[in-house]
Amino acid sequence: MNEKLEKATLGGGCFWCLEAVYQDVQGVESVVSGYAGGDVPNPTYEGVCNGRTGHAEVVQISYDPHIITFGEILEIFWHMHDPTTLNRQGNDVGTQYRSAIFYHDEAQKEAARASMTAVDASNLWLNPIVTEIEPLDVFYPAESYHHNYFINNPYQPYCQFVVNPKVQKFRKTFAQKLKK
Repeated sequence: MNEKLEKATLGGGCFWCLEAVYQDVQGVESVVSGYAGGDVPNPTYEGVCNGRTGHAEVVQISYDPHIITFGEILEIFWHMHDPTTLNRQGNDVGTQYRSAIFYHDEAQKEAARASMTAVDASNLWLNPIVTEIEPLDVFYPAESYHHNYFINNPYQPYCQFVVNPKVQKFRKTFAQKLKK
């Protein structure tokens, strides 16, 4: 990996949605869907979806901090999912769909807390934010068929009715942050 790149690990519901959004962001070099925050080594999609591992579906974003900051990544995060619903995003229900920021260092921890406080005070959301902010212990990449899911499966019904609207919202709301 390029030494100038930093990482952010975020959970905001189904990882296909966040992956598709962040793949469009200037300064983002890669987005990998995976699992974090659980207590079972080497989790599988089936185990995570059944709630047996304690993991959240997450994306790990490698980005150039000279082009996009961690704060800007969080700004997108707060707009692209509902951080006020505990263990739920739309019809996706369970702890694997929880809103979470898995910080990589103390600077990210403080930035995440400050960002969450600011967004909570901004009234972007009517209800209080329930996003977990916790240290990243281990990130496990998801099975290969989850990678680039929206790109590879744009006509799959979930992609059409759940992922695509989020991608379109991102492109409209954050047009200035789109890759050229």
